[in-house]
Amino acid sequence: MSDGMPDSLIPYDEIVQEALRAVVGRVLGSVASNGGLPGDHHFYITFKTQAPGVDIPQRLIERFPDEMTIVMQNRFWDLLVDDSKFSIGLSFNQVPSKLVIPYSAITGFHDPAVNFELRFQAQEGPDEPEPQDSAENDGPSVAPVEDGSNVVSVDFKRKK
Repeated sequence: MSDGMPDSLIPYDEIVQEALRAVVGRVLGSVASNGGLPGDHHFYITFKTQAPGVDIPQRLIERFPDEMTIVMQNRFWDLLVDDSKFSIGLSFNQVPSKLVIPYSAITGFHDPAVNFELRFQAQEGPDEPEPQDSAENDGPSVAPVEDGSNVVSVDFKRKK
């Protein structure tokens, strides 16, 4: 940003994130249609437990209030995949559970068999800026220095 480049009016990073989440959906869809994982493939899927659309048992939310990683390897059942989410049956401490996870809640996907990994920004609801208190260090304006010796680059993009 100090190159004088304008901020993009096209949300490229969101488009790329969405496309990469579709990779996860396509891989899971392939596993579902083939009736299981091929070869030594297995997946670690990390997701935000409080994200919109996530449906997991309350005991898991209490144990993992922010983020949880599931492992798809030997024992899973009822894998159903659609364009926006997947559901899966897994056992936690010998207790069978059904989980529904939208792709938008996923923050990580890893297949250790081939060292393939994707990381995502969590999509946590509508994009509304959080209210900010005025800074206590705001003071009178200072005249800019014209010799360029005091250049500071600041990126005001919102935190994701």
